[in-house]
Parts: sequence; C-alpha cells; structure tokens
Amino acid sequence: MFQIVTLTLLEGFRHTLRLFFLTLLFSLPLGLLISFGSMSKLKALKGPVRLIIWVVRGTPLMLQLLVIYYGPGILLHNNIWGSGDNGRFIAALVAFVINYSCYFSEIYRGGIQSIPIGQYEAGEVLGMTKRQIFFKVILLQVIKRIVPPISNEIITLVKDTSLARVIAVYEIIWEGQSYIKSAGIIWPLFYTGVFYLLFSGLLTLLFRRIERKLSYFR
Repeated sequence: MFQIVTLTLLEGFRHTLRLFFLTLLFSLPLGLLISFGSMSKLKALKGPVRLIIWVVRGTPLMLQLLVIYYGPGILLHNNIWGSGDNGRFIAALVAFVINYSCYFSEIYRGGIQSIPIGQYEAGEVLGMTKRQIFFKVILLQVIKRIVPPISNEIITLVKDTSLARVIAVYEIIWEGQSYIKSAGIIWPLFYTGVFYLLFSGLLTLLFRRIERKLSYFR
C-alpha cells in the first residue's frame, strides 16, 4: 500500500513541480517589466499598473483562480481555456503568473530604488548610457538585495501550488486527499507534507548558497 500511495503522490507532485517551475519561468521576467511600469514617469502607465498590483496583492489567490477559470465562460460565454485537465492547468498557470508577477514586481522595485542615486550619477559622469548603468552597475547590486525576499516568495509558491486544487488541478494534495474517500485512510494526506518539506529544504539550501556567492557586495 505504501508503494502505491508513494507512486500516486509522485504523479501529483509532478504536476505541482510543473506548475511551480512554469510560474517562475514566466513571472520572474514579467515582474521586472511590471516594476518598470510602476516606476514609470508616465502617469498614464504608472497609475493603471499600480492599481493592478494593488488589486492582485489585496485579494486572495484562491479568488483569482476561480475568477480566471470560470470568468471567461460566464461573462463571455466562451471557455477560452479549453476542456479537460490541460485547460484547468493553463488557467491555474495564468492565475499564478499574474499573482506572483505582481509580488515580484514590488520586490524588484524596492531593490532598484534602494540603490543610491549617486551610483547612477557616477555612471553618467563616466559616459555610460542608461542601459549600461543599469546592467553593469545597478543590476548585480539589486540581485544581491532582492535574493532574500525573492527566496521567501518562491518557497511560498511551493505551498501555494496546492490552491490549484480548487479548480480540480490534480496536484499532490488532491491525490493525497483522494485516499480519504477511496480507502478511508488519512495518512497519505500527511505524507504529502514530506514532499513539501524536502523540496522547500532543497530550495532553502540553494538560496543560502546563492547568498554566499553574492556576499562580495558587502
């Protein structure tokens, strides 16, 4: 029985990891673009971007999942996500990318704005373009400052993937909970915690190593 449960949970964890890595793949660069919008001098761009960030950060991810998955079908009478497991997964991915992009954007913004203005001015005195100043002077310092908060958000994402089950994405907790009804046992649900702990532990070690690698900025 233990072997069967383990194989079932591994299949669910595969979907969890897929959602996790694809969310990072899209939300990390998108968050940087959103941060530029939120810092823009154009009020026509800055205002709407900050409004979107406020709404996304101020409402539960579970609510966003439900709205994004069911909203198009109810409001537009068109299920843009398609049917079946793949459609539900795509809707969940879109919700996670939007949510985490907004959180990452605020972390990026804080990191960029924490760099002293004198460093920008020094780059200009040396004849560097704004692009050169950002990528050669500012970016590495920003990365050093944002690694701790980014790592916290990424570890939170590991656990938040479980929310995808509200639209029937068959991640690991869905698989563990299914044994309560099918076999009348609850220990597989607790067993899912082992997967989360091990994966979060590996990520924690990875980010500690990254922080040590960036310690030369001290």
